[in-house]
Amino acid sequence: MWRNGPCRERKSYMEHVSVDLWAANLQVTPDSLQSWLASVELRLQQAAAREAQLLVMPEFCCAQWLSFAPADLPAEQQLGWLAQTAALALDPMRRMVEQTGVALLPGTFPVAFPSVDAPEGYLNQAWFLTPDGGMQVQNKLSLTPLEANGASGVTIAGTGINLFDWNGLRCVIAICLDAEYTALWSKLGELDLDLVIIPAKTDMITGYNRVFSCARARAIELQTAVCCVGAVGAPLTPWQEDTGVGGASVYLPCDVSVALDGMHAALPPQTAAQGMDLVLQAPAIPVGQCRRIRAGAAEAEVRPGLWSGDHLTVEGNAA
Repeated sequence: MWRNGPCRERKSYMEHVSVDLWAANLQVTPDSLQSWLASVELRLQQAAAREAQLLVMPEFCCAQWLSFAPADLPAEQQLGWLAQTAALALDPMRRMVEQTGVALLPGTFPVAFPSVDAPEGYLNQAWFLTPDGGMQVQNKLSLTPLEANGASGVTIAGTGINLFDWNGLRCVIAICLDAEYTALWSKLGELDLDLVIIPAKTDMITGYNRVFSCARARAIELQTAVCCVGAVGAPLTPWQEDTGVGGASVYLPCDVSVALDGMHAALPPQTAAQGMDLVLQAPAIPVGQCRRIRAGAAEAEVRPGLWSGDHLTVEGNAA
């Protein structure tokens, strides 16, 4: 059966939002945390000059920090060192956001989360920093085998979805692999979302295609704007051997009023061998019209709202 999405009354909201998506190259080797922070500040200043309201960086962009990690740092201590360095980076990033007036999702970071089963456990956590000093966090919900059992430490799966308001927009963050699971999106489809942000890092073109293809499908399914950005390459890897692929895209519903093909802006897949470190500029994403589409203003042949299969039964001789 079809049911209309729960479009809620808003006191005020953006009609359009402009976002910069930085497909950062993890082969870049800053020589210090200060150098890395300076590169982020420059991107924020450039975003502000273009009147963008948000800069988004990929999952585990902080892996670039391994270029200035202690030379004798054991692999099993890498997550711990990155977590400690992230704590040092947070306040400077918050100041940059306040000074430029541009919100920042600086990728994801390991955050210590010890438990009985994993005393050295870490969350893979995204931060969303706003010019008013606000901070939202989202933990990765579904983990790759390497994250769950990696040599550098154990990553713990999150269990909650952080639905937050930003400038009147209802937003969530889904980290990389989370984008691939319909069980998550069936819950998100009930939330009347204006913006979904997906920071990602994929090791091969196949992973890139899975994450970005699912992101595009979810924009159609949820009738909302989905911003996806993936890191290029991998740190401390000879570029000839680096299979990591990144890029950036902004997806919309396939509707005559916003996008015939569901694409608002896109970078093609990027590889480390290409040396790319590009920012996708996505001006004037029509979040207001997407909201009206969810409320019933879609073109005639499209039925608005989330479809439920609760009324279906499985039949046939193989059931």
